[in-house]
Amino acid sequence: MVRIFFRENSIAPNPHIYFFIEKFVILNIMKNILVLCTGNICRSPTAHYLLQEKLGDGYEVKSAGLGALVDHSADEMAIKVALDHDLDISKHRAQQVSEDLLRWADLVLVMETGQKNELLSKFPWLDGKIFRYGDPVQVDIPDPYRRPEGAFVMAWNFIAKFTPYWVERIKTTSINK
Repeated sequence: MVRIFFRENSIAPNPHIYFFIEKFVILNIMKNILVLCTGNICRSPTAHYLLQEKLGDGYEVKSAGLGALVDHSADEMAIKVALDHDLDISKHRAQQVSEDLLRWADLVLVMETGQKNELLSKFPWLDGKIFRYGDPVQVDIPDPYRRPEGAFVMAWNFIAKFTPYWVERIKTTSINK
């Protein structure tokens, strides 16, 4: 998250941007989004590609796993369900979450409360930039790994339902006076 501070009637420090701020503001910009799940082959790649599609240019979305199946492609059933909804995640390759990735991210989205708690216990500085994808209705998104197609459809439905909420939060610039 980038925080830019301007004082009353000051000019932005970049000489190419000339505008005046009437009051003290904090401008939060979220451009780097990290989505996490367990293995980084089902839920997080689905959310990663869906968020990137909906956010468009100017935003970078990555995904990783807390126990990633490193270099594996997305689960075949996750690929199928995504393709059923016109989203291609077949190029995805799983990666392990790292402190560097967490520091890169302006916003970290996890699938379960336990994942958030685990990360906060290891990296307390994440507090305030880590949220659960299902936070809009206080729900965890269940892991469909090694379960029937219906579990993947349910995970897709949760992710697709909450993606517009996150897109709006990410795209809406927060200005606190």
